[in-house]
Amino acid sequence: MTVLQSESDDGGTPLTHDELEGLIPSYITLKRELNEAEQINIVNAEQWAFNRKRNVLDDKFIKLLHKHMFNDVWKWAGDYRTTERKIGVDAWKIRLEVHQLLDDTRYWIENQTYQVDEIAVRFHHKLVWIHPFPKGNGRHARIATDLLLKQLGCSRFTWGSGSLLTTGELRSKYIEALQAADRHNMDLLIAFVRS
Repeated sequence: MTVLQSESDDGGTPLTHDELEGLIPSYITLKRELNEAEQINIVNAEQWAFNRKRNVLDDKFIKLLHKHMFNDVWKWAGDYRTTERKIGVDAWKIRLEVHQLLDDTRYWIENQTYQVDEIAVRFHHKLVWIHPFPKGNGRHARIATDLLLKQLGCSRFTWGSGSLLTTGELRSKYIEALQAADRHNMDLLIAFVRS
């Protein structure tokens, strides 16, 4: 069994025993080592994703992006979670909620319901809120959102201009903005993504 020793709690979603068993690199025992391995995988996935035209508003692509982001680290990369969490929708609702989000986002774009940045923020918030994967939901949703912005001819968000992976003031502001969005107040998240 893989046991990850944590140097500090990063606030990420804890994995189940079975999900931890899906860890591919056998050398990883520390959270820091896991973060490093995932980051290398994510950098490669960003190159793959941003070097060609992508349709972000497609369920298959949402899963494929996660797979590319984590496929060297987790066996279950790209698979929707099947376990319940304290956050996110019930596992059986994930496919329905993702489908609804993609439909809603297409509608917002086609009907110019919101400004482009707000469309992207609403897309990001809802994808994080659904929490479709066992791990990496925030990172996945940020890249998917940046790809959506590119698809719409806009520049990527700055996401507070720092790393949101580790605990600290920046991550706290991001989480606070997401929680405000949970209460239907998008203002903090809209301000944060371009700060």
